[in-house]
Amino acid sequence: MYTLPPAMLIPFSLTPDEITTLYNEADQARRAGNVDLAKRLLDRILARDPQHVRALYSYGVLAFESTQLESAQSWIERAIEAQPDPTSYNLLCFIQIRLGATANAIQTAQRGLALQPDLPSLNYFLALALQIQGHYEDAAHSYRRVLELEPDHQLVHKRLGDVVKNLGALGDAERHLRRAITLDPTSLGVRVSLGTVLLAAGKYEEAWPLFEDRWVNMVDEQGRSTPEPPDVPLPQWRGENPGATRRAEGMPVRAPRLLVFHEQGFGDSLQFVRYLPLALNHFSQVGYICPRPLKRLYEQSFGQRWPGVVVLDNVEPNFEEWDWYCPLMSLPMAFGTRLENVPAFTYLYADPGRAAWWHARLAALPNPGLPRVGVVWAGGHSNSSEDKVRSIRSAQFAPLLAMPHIRWISLQKTDDPAKLPEPAMEACLTSWMDDIDDFAETAALIANLDLVISVDTSVAHLAAAMGKPVWLLNRFAGCWRWLRDREDSPWYSSVRLFNQPQQGGWDVVLEQVAAALQQTFRPHGARDDPRSLP
Repeated sequence: MYTLPPAMLIPFSLTPDEITTLYNEADQARRAGNVDLAKRLLDRILARDPQHVRALYSYGVLAFESTQLESAQSWIERAIEAQPDPTSYNLLCFIQIRLGATANAIQTAQRGLALQPDLPSLNYFLALALQIQGHYEDAAHSYRRVLELEPDHQLVHKRLGDVVKNLGALGDAERHLRRAITLDPTSLGVRVSLGTVLLAAGKYEEAWPLFEDRWVNMVDEQGRSTPEPPDVPLPQWRGENPGATRRAEGMPVRAPRLLVFHEQGFGDSLQFVRYLPLALNHFSQVGYICPRPLKRLYEQSFGQRWPGVVVLDNVEPNFEEWDWYCPLMSLPMAFGTRLENVPAFTYLYADPGRAAWWHARLAALPNPGLPRVGVVWAGGHSNSSEDKVRSIRSAQFAPLLAMPHIRWISLQKTDDPAKLPEPAMEACLTSWMDDIDDFAETAALIANLDLVISVDTSVAHLAAAMGKPVWLLNRFAGCWRWLRDREDSPWYSSVRLFNQPQQGGWDVVLEQVAAALQQTFRPHGARDDPRSLP
């Protein structure tokens, strides 16, 4: 409750006109940035009338503008208690979204819209809260309601494009995102969204240049925004002839060298390092700044086969040793990658000695002739909206492992206890992942498997880049790299996609996988190639 400051304990009276004057002065002080004066004036009003709605609301605005969100929420809730008003519900809803209380924000928006259904901002906040909660159909409905009221609302076109993309409607997503760009051509975030939609649709030629603005959506390992590409004192290679450019610019004529920067996740790296050996067709040496968990794998994969590829520690390099640079995920654009020319080949390899060691360990298990299938049911980044839809609960995955005549090998790594295997799964699984601390060792284990079944995570990319048969359990309207309505991938010839028919439809996917396993690994020991089955 509001407590009167000591100076306000002396009885006094104010006329309605005086209260109005005080409120106007407080509002002017707030707008001028004189917070202390505004508070003193509001205190005088509330000492006389503790239920003064506009004063309560103004205190909430002051707290909000000072980023004191919990205090702001309390003041606005008091204003609503004194007199429900759409404007108060509007601000309260936004505050609750900022606080991460999206379920409360949905209820707040619905109460406010019951008073004023055509308030555009409250319809927008309702849609935003629904989108954050993953209620995409309802969010799309609310965003469309905003567009009925304000047809040229640029941000709504952008967010509606993102929502309908998640509903699988790529054509609608493209239309709304193009409209958003027309309304604000400077919006880099919209360009990135359109780029990913076009990538999912296989329209690579137009998509890659838009994808160059992806930095606007990136965060570092601490979750801080990193909206700018690396600040590098070298020209970015975009596919031109590097030697000819050096001569034209009067630079020393010698074999040019390319420095490639790591970006985004391990899966992205595992997919796109395929371009490093290809870049040797243009450069005498290609250096890749590599995260430690990937370094040993890349050294043993590239070292003897492509000695011009140099795997560097993840520290700032000596730029004088290089002539050009390129972010890893800009290489597809530099190579003019289209669906018809995606470079799909085996480019990652396990160390033979470590693979032999794992072979012996597997051979020592009972029934060593059983087919060996590696499994991953959950990804990382547990708090992300992406992971919530790409990962499968272990209890939901467990029935698949009850299938007999298969040696189930866990390839699951997680620091989230919620993703650990259920007791029923543990009895079926052979798990040595506590003994594995990098991707090179994971590759050595995978080299001894017949098949890998995985959700969309880095292990799937690793196994596929090794040429190992991979059955990828793909969420509805999943990542752009798997395109849409396909069971194969132009990026990996050994991948078979099992796609959700609708959001959350893992049961259907797991039933299809079980049926395919029964056909592939028959109890009497006969096996079919997992890549060859329909």
